Amino acid sequence: MQKPMLSLPSAKLLLTLLISTLTLRLLSLALYPLMDTTEARYGEMARIMFETGNWITPMFDYNVPFWGKPPLFTWLSSLGFSLFGINEFAARVPHLLVGMGVIGLIYKLGKDHFQSTVMGIFCASILASTISFIVLSGAVMTDTALTFSIALSMVSFWQAWNNRGKVWGYLFFIGLALGMLSKGPLALVLIGISLSVWLFPNARWKKLWRTLPWGVGTLLFLLISVPWYLIAEYKTPGFLDYFIIGEHVKRFIVSGWQGDLYGSAHERTRGTIWVYAFISMLPWSPLVIWQWIRSIKDAKDVEESPDGFGSFLLLWMLSPMILFSFSGNILASYVMPALPATALLVVHLHHQKPLANWLYKVGFITPILLVILISALHFDWVEKRSEDKIMANWKQQSEATQSDLFYLHKRPFSAQYYSAGKAKQRSTDLDSWLLSQRKPFFIVQGNKEHTVYANWLCEERSVIGKESLMYCEHNP
Repeated sequence: MQKPMLSLPSAKLLLTLLISTLTLRLLSLALYPLMDTTEARYGEMARIMFETGNWITPMFDYNVPFWGKPPLFTWLSSLGFSLFGINEFAARVPHLLVGMGVIGLIYKLGKDHFQSTVMGIFCASILASTISFIVLSGAVMTDTALTFSIALSMVSFWQAWNNRGKVWGYLFFIGLALGMLSKGPLALVLIGISLSVWLFPNARWKKLWRTLPWGVGTLLFLLISVPWYLIAEYKTPGFLDYFIIGEHVKRFIVSGWQGDLYGSAHERTRGTIWVYAFISMLPWSPLVIWQWIRSIKDAKDVEESPDGFGSFLLLWMLSPMILFSFSGNILASYVMPALPATALLVVHLHHQKPLANWLYKVGFITPILLVILISALHFDWVEKRSEDKIMANWKQQSEATQSDLFYLHKRPFSAQYYSAGKAKQRSTDLDSWLLSQRKPFFIVQGNKEHTVYANWLCEERSVIGKESLMYCEHNP
């Protein structure tokens, strides 16, 4: 008796979902400013790298090295500036292209494993319509490059494991090296958690040694990743101690870690990563949970096939949550490396026990939400954490090129980015700087501030939200 064909959403529906989501995200990249703190901070690092030509050490500010992350994310945005000039589109589009690369890898694995082009498109459309994935892929952040690196290694491992060509074995090690350049040893830890646990049952580990090209692969890994670390330590001594011990040990086990040189640690209740995971996997997280419940009711495991694909995906998906369950310093974006596996798992579970095809139309909530979100930011329906408008007003002032530019109290990263590094921070202790000030200056302060700059004549030039742009000339 012939096995009935698997019921799938139509290829037309899946392609429409995939293309509409990617197109809308691409068109949105230039429609809203880089916002504090993450995007503007990393965008400014990339701008300084592009301006100074220092492609080795990302800079937190001029002559202030940033030791918190490897440079791959900075290289991406700096390359965008080289091609398209310094603007929001240029800063973001390389990251979106890397995100598309992740989608391509997931398409390839789905197509090969299920031996169906439609199944590959199914996997790709699920990933592209995962809300947090498509939003973060178009953002100036470290997580997209990390997700690509992990996906490259995990997809390559599975392909090599199933004898689909020697090149996949080499790509596995290249993925590890890119992970070291995107976020450091964290990539190795996440991949290691997934594969170590998966290889233990049924003595799978015995096959590991003949699956991967350990000699050439290790050499590739070292040649790609190690040189930058050595050069970075040579250029700015102390980097390795801070990055390896501080960022990868103390940050995650010391709640409220005070060693962060570049901001405050993100202290959260331990276990919050699971809440972030449910939200980040929307709109597909309820389907995954429902399918899991169905499997339990049927006394079946997620994995029915003898090749172990289901448990491979499950462990890949769970590894960030397993690791960060014990961390007090986390962000929602830490879930991103789990999202490619989530998309594959949604399709794998459907392959085991199909749901009604109309349920997958829920994916269209993502392009709709993209339109609403970007419109809200572009048309100022919501308050944006960015200094782009007040800096635009500053640039229009005739005295801008001959005057200094200051921020009273705290200078946001977006102010530094949108002023091309000209904005400087000044203290409310005026005696510490005002007596030595010689040039006229613009200063941004709260519009309810009543600071008196003795011997200076100041006038208000612009008010944006809660901030005022003042222009001050010496008046002895």
